[in-house]
Amino acid sequence: MDALFSAAVAAKASDLHLVVGRPPTLRIDGALVPVKGGLPLTTKQVSELVYSVLTKEQIARFEKDLELDAAYTTGGARFRINVHQEKNNVGLAARLVPVKIPSIADLALPQAVADLTTLPHGLILVTGPTGCGKSTTLATLLNLINDRTAANIITLEDPIEFLFPQGKALIRQRQLGEDMRTFADGLKHLLRQDPDIIMVGEMRDLETIATTLTLAETGHLVFATLHTYSASTTIERIIDAFPPYQQNQIRVQLASVLRAVVTQQLLPKRGSGRIAVREVMFNVSAVSNLIREGKSAQMETVLQTSSKYGMYTLAQDAKRLVAEGLIDAKDAQTLVIRPRERIV
Repeated sequence: MDALFSAAVAAKASDLHLVVGRPPTLRIDGALVPVKGGLPLTTKQVSELVYSVLTKEQIARFEKDLELDAAYTTGGARFRINVHQEKNNVGLAARLVPVKIPSIADLALPQAVADLTTLPHGLILVTGPTGCGKSTTLATLLNLINDRTAANIITLEDPIEFLFPQGKALIRQRQLGEDMRTFADGLKHLLRQDPDIIMVGEMRDLETIATTLTLAETGHLVFATLHTYSASTTIERIIDAFPPYQQNQIRVQLASVLRAVVTQQLLPKRGSGRIAVREVMFNVSAVSNLIREGKSAQMETVLQTSSKYGMYTLAQDAKRLVAEGLIDAKDAQTLVIRPRERIV
């Protein structure tokens, strides 16, 4: 297994997949590529490989729940692994987590987004599909705070991915299943841990969303992620998580505590590698009014016409990257979600 992880590192892959009947497979620059010389794996081989990197407690939890998220370190490389069942066989998907946390410049994050780390309180959301670099962006923003400020930072993760270096901040990283039973449970007790800044790995259920909003409302700077593909769908997802009789109240609360939504997707970069295409929304008065009034569908128009605030849509950012020769127009077009719409 360590040899396969080493092969993933050497190939600069983002992911490693083990599936019965297929050779070990890497995801390199977004494309799935079999490991060189790899042969199709048997049921026994996959089980032995996967179990070799799990503790007895993790194996017991997996066999009970048939799902397991964990972290694994080997040869200086760190992986976020998901173990699962498919067709009654064990399967594995492992995401390579860089040991070094990227800088703002490495990720080409706008300065206006970096400046969010200086806010005293509020909610900052980083959203996008699985594998779009949400965790990397959050780690970069938190490490910027770690470099500059003596703050008490508490993260709730599933599993812990980036390990923060010693800096000015006091950082406690708590892992689901080992350091807390649920995100909601971990959040309930956070106020007794004297936090300044909180990071919620994923707002995945109603209780977690509600508690996260309350923490942002009570004077803390909160970072969190959601699996949404635009600023407007992010607002809708949060509101729709609540029963109808609560939604007006939540709109008011969200309009008050939200500071920004940064949505991103990764596209192939010309030459090699991948590059983030982003949509950035700041909660200016026009946006806040739309949230309170339940008119999130109009947010795209506000983003398109609010460049003076540093806001822009995915389509606008994609057009910029095409014009700068960093991505191809045909790849930019994959961001389209409405039939017949064209970006470039």
